[in-house]
Amino acid sequence: MKTRVTELFGIKYPIMLAGMSWISIPEMVAAVSNAGGLGILATGPLSAQETRESIRKVRDLTDKPFGANATLLFPGAKENAKVLLEEEVPVINFSLGKGDWIVNAAHKYGGKVIATVVNEQHGLAAQRQGADGLVVTGYEAAAHGGDATSLVLIPSVVDAVNIPVIAAGGFADGRGLAAALALGAEGISMGTRLMATKESGLHNSYKNLSLEKGINDTIYGEYFDGLGCRSLKTPAAVKAYRKGFMGMPDFLAALGNSRDIAKMLNLPYYKLFIGVLASGVKNSVMMAYLANAFKAISLATEEGDMSKGVLTVGQATGLLHDIPTVAELFERMAQEAREVEKRLSTVFE
Repeated sequence: MKTRVTELFGIKYPIMLAGMSWISIPEMVAAVSNAGGLGILATGPLSAQETRESIRKVRDLTDKPFGANATLLFPGAKENAKVLLEEEVPVINFSLGKGDWIVNAAHKYGGKVIATVVNEQHGLAAQRQGADGLVVTGYEAAAHGGDATSLVLIPSVVDAVNIPVIAAGGFADGRGLAAALALGAEGISMGTRLMATKESGLHNSYKNLSLEKGINDTIYGEYFDGLGCRSLKTPAAVKAYRKGFMGMPDFLAALGNSRDIAKMLNLPYYKLFIGVLASGVKNSVMMAYLANAFKAISLATEEGDMSKGVLTVGQATGLLHDIPTVAELFERMAQEAREVEKRLSTVFE
């Protein structure tokens, strides 16, 4: 397959792995890259040293192009982004923040930078900042999708920008890949489909559960992590998504969870705590939400905890029917896309 995305990154298939915390681990990243896609390392739950070690592990496992993400709103993200630049990671994917400094530094060593956005305004801003491409995330996606569905969001952003667009949200097979290309995208990013593969870092209990769920078995709301998030609908998720007193998060739980996050990221807790408070009331509330959500997501992905864990998935969970290897999945998707092309060629005769 040949698109601007395959040419930009030097990959076989225009398919990118979403950088999912505790799931997009080095082994998963390498599996995607070795299969012909673009693996993206999730750095959200990693300290700067762990990020460096993970990058080097990816390089031990593959000689193919790969990338890593930096969710700039999260604690420790800027430190991790600096590590990505120091290690000269080929592709950096940033989100939830201004990434012009990442673009400037990455371009100096020949790296590429893609920004994750959810609307035209943010896409144009990322283009002005020098991003080489965009991941445009529709409402169907896991975690933080946009307000518009992919069917209308993707072509609207494609029309607004000049850089390549990678479609995210609702894509899980070759039909979806063909549809994204028809909408003007140059490739797709997948999280939900790829988390249910043999190489995925997701706990097996949730891999199996994701196969049982339909397209209506997700829950979306802003009272889980403060941003508007989609997850697998389970009793634990329904409880976690309930509106707290006066719309506020559980601050007591957040204090304990934020200590765990500081320890995990190897950050001084007092520095993290003071920094959050200094950022203002609104941001402090969001950070409290994120601390609690971080804990729930880690319980699901790492431990397979069904009683307290919450797994972010997209509506594409209803399209999952097996747990293949990444290579098997990509080959199947390519064949499905070719079959779509063949069928459509008869329609337009």
